[in-house]
Amino acid sequence: MTEVDFYLLKDDSAQARVQFACRLADKAYRLGNRVFIHTQSAEQTEQLDKLLWTFQQNSFVPHERYQAGQPVSSPVQLAHDAEPDADSDVLINLAADVPLFFSRFERVAELVDGSEPVRRQGRKRYSFYKDRGYPLRTHEIKR
Repeated sequence: MTEVDFYLLKDDSAQARVQFACRLADKAYRLGNRVFIHTQSAEQTEQLDKLLWTFQQNSFVPHERYQAGQPVSSPVQLAHDAEPDADSDVLINLAADVPLFFSRFERVAELVDGSEPVRRQGRKRYSFYKDRGYPLRTHEIKR
């Protein structure tokens, strides 16, 4: 059964969420996992695509924008408007809603920053998973 982790960020900026998504993707990929980052929009996909090259000095997360039907060659995939064909281990969700394909993954990471609209959306997603019996964990991220 898919395990779901909620990461609660103190910072209330959208930038904090994408920065943390980069850190989490980096850690997951270095542990040998294949990662799919589901973004909210084309703009957020573009932002992450650039940030994954530069978010840490001397660090690079091999990634590519996911395109349905195309071979997957990088351990980290990004998309806002597609469901992944290939098996990935970890889904990082930056969208407001639960992606319909979440149960294909061993782990789901839900990133929630400190802004009230994002917290409200996060509570709805938490209830969705809880009502369906998925194992849930919550992590408070201080930085």
